[in-house]
Amino acid sequence: MYENVEVVKIPKERTGILIGTHGEVRKKLESDLGVELEIDSEGEVNIYSTDEQKDPLALWKARDIVKAIGRGFNPEKALKLVSDEYAFEVIDISEYGNSDKALQRLKGRIIGSSGKSRRYIEELTSTHISVYGKTVSIIGEIETAKIAKDAIEMLLRGTSHSKMYKFLERHRQDVKRSELRLWK
Repeated sequence: MYENVEVVKIPKERTGILIGTHGEVRKKLESDLGVELEIDSEGEVNIYSTDEQKDPLALWKARDIVKAIGRGFNPEKALKLVSDEYAFEVIDISEYGNSDKALQRLKGRIIGSSGKSRRYIEELTSTHISVYGKTVSIIGEIETAKIAKDAIEMLLRGTSHSKMYKFLERHRQDVKRSELRLWK
């Protein structure tokens, strides 16, 4: 009998990606974390803890991986969340603009022309960013995911791209300095 269960709703069109070819993604997720997934055709995913579960956080990690795939990430990137070093952040764009036109404009600010802005944030923070539906999601190491989230929220609040880039450059230098200190 299952003790714990997490229920996640993902877009119907993303369920095939969660399952994977011949169920590969689902099987990998279940074996890596010792959980069991039940996926229905409407996009409702039940995640059960099992006796094979070694990590006490496995259920929550599985929930975040399922959410990440539901928010547009490919399974390879989403599975990085198995590691304790990685975090998953979701920003609801509709909190910053409520009309369809405003949402489109905000998504455009984050992505930038030809994807330049998003690519720049990803490169400077070593994160992965997905703009899907009314959300922006981030997968990255805990500290850098937070920096990427702050940068995206700056754009959503109307900060200029150049100010946001300066913010990222400053943080990248701080991260490099702290890494150097660790090596000494």
